[in-house]
Order: sequence, then C-alpha cells, then structure tokens
Amino acid sequence: MTTEPSLYEKFGGEVFFRALVHSFYQRIATDPILRPMYPEEDLGPAEDRLRWFLEQYWGGPTTYGEVRGHPRLRMRHAPFEIDSVARDRWLVLMHASMEEQDLSQELGDELWQYFASSAFGMQNIYDDRPSPFES
Repeated sequence: MTTEPSLYEKFGGEVFFRALVHSFYQRIATDPILRPMYPEEDLGPAEDRLRWFLEQYWGGPTTYGEVRGHPRLRMRHAPFEIDSVARDRWLVLMHASMEEQDLSQELGDELWQYFASSAFGMQNIYDDRPSPFES
C-alpha cells in the first residue's frame, strides 16, 4: 500500500523550508521596515522558529510544538505594531523568497494563499491604505 506524500514532502521537506526561510531572513536582515522588529540576537532564533513552524504546519516534524508549544500566532505577534505597510512588506519579502524556490504552480499557489491569509491575520493596526495583495 502506498500513501500520498504529505505537503511537507511535496514541497521538498527540510531542504525546501530551510532554503525558503533562510532567503526570507536574509531579506529581513537589511529591510528598513521589518528589521527594527527583531533584536540583534533574535534573527537566528527567529529564523529557526519560522522554519519549525512551517515544517510542522505543512506536515513535517513537530519540533515547533515540542520547543514552543501551541503556535498562538496572534498572541505571539501582538507585541509588534503590524500595520498595512509592515504586512505588505512581509508579503513582498516572502514572495521574493518563494520565487527563488523550485515550486510547481500548484504548490506555489497553495503556499502563497496561506502566507497572504496569515499576514492579514497578524495585522493589528488598521488603516484605509489599499493593499496590492487583497483579492
């Protein structure tokens, strides 16, 4: 009996998620909008946490839950002022990081839909600024 591979496996497993998240944090490190949200000593650990979270979310290892417990994404992001500018900048940087990966259209669309939905969900300061990412 063969089983359907998990989305984690379809994406490319740890190799894929490590490359995606590393590329993203390379961009964060020099970004004038998002970089100030990270203390200097937290860039490396933040990269690990995002990778662990994404791996677990998409069906891979449960390292995030073992180390951090329940994700509680809104609670964990509440201390940060996330307005439409920060939200859209996060999406721009993540999209650029996704573009560097070898993803099928189907997997890329699924991942992007998740990221867009999550980014809008983390926003905690609201304004009337239109977003290029709203459908």
